[in-house]
Amino acid sequence: MKVLDTLQTRAAAHPARIVLSEGHDPRIVAAALRATKAGIASIVLVGPTETVRAEISAQGGQLGETLTIEDPQSSALTTKLAEAYFDLRKHKGITLKEAAARACDPLIFSAMMVRLALADGTIGGAIATTSDTVRAALQVIGKAPDAKLVSSFFLMVLPEDHPSGRDAMIFSDCGLVIEPDADELAAIAGQSAESFIALLNKTPKVAFLSFSTKGSALHQSVTKVARAARIFREDRPDIDSDGELQFDAAFVPSIGASKSPGSDVAGHANVMIFPDLDAGNIGYKIAQRIGGCTAIGPVLQGLAKPANDLSRGCSADDVVNMIAVSALQAAQQPVID
Repeated sequence: MKVLDTLQTRAAAHPARIVLSEGHDPRIVAAALRATKAGIASIVLVGPTETVRAEISAQGGQLGETLTIEDPQSSALTTKLAEAYFDLRKHKGITLKEAAARACDPLIFSAMMVRLALADGTIGGAIATTSDTVRAALQVIGKAPDAKLVSSFFLMVLPEDHPSGRDAMIFSDCGLVIEPDADELAAIAGQSAESFIALLNKTPKVAFLSFSTKGSALHQSVTKVARAARIFREDRPDIDSDGELQFDAAFVPSIGASKSPGSDVAGHANVMIFPDLDAGNIGYKIAQRIGGCTAIGPVLQGLAKPANDLSRGCSADDVVNMIAVSALQAAQQPVID
């Protein structure tokens, strides 16, 4: 797909070091070999050294400058990471012994590498649950200082030559925030618009989705979405937005013109903000399974540094795409002197 090719090409222009916390998984190894060969990123595989080395060899690859292994049980980094983890979590009553054990957890080990700038981003979730993956990111890497919350999105890549003329959209939040209030929805929209710019280098058009368009129905959930849209317009007048809109009014130009006349967004939206996790999760899966979209995510936004989650049903292709996304997120990080 052209969008994915462009994504990977742009990532290769901003080389990043990405640590993969499930380095023994065959899908992860396959993706690491492809990503390093394509120059998308340099990769650290976290896992038992001999197991990971054997899988690399079985797939015809080899270790090198851009592909390395860190085994938490024997790594020269483990003591440093354990001490730093102890400093980070001692206010919670953790002991140094407990910190040493936790630092050997691949998710914690990987996140600590990112926290200490030993890597630019981390990816997990091919084996671990989303809750464990996100918890490690939140505890270790933490929320960005200017972020109101941590949320997630899916990059939805449409089938080539889609009748809509679109090639990709962002759906948010489909994986993390269960019942956002109006202020949180507005914050999610701002993060998602920035993510759209960072990944696709295009102009975002944000739609706040509902079962109502501009007062066609009355309900407290509609009121929440409409209020979120107003908050966002006031906070981010630089970004085109509209709401509340039904999906067809946001996506189809003729319907948008009919239901929200004069709107620059209705019928042309490319950043879809769902009212809650129920709608978002159901919506992205329908688009993926019936609509034929490629869904990349959930991608986390609002963290201090990149850390992303994979589906446990992911393919090597999915992992390569997430490596590219994480590398582009890392390229957007502010430079600290």
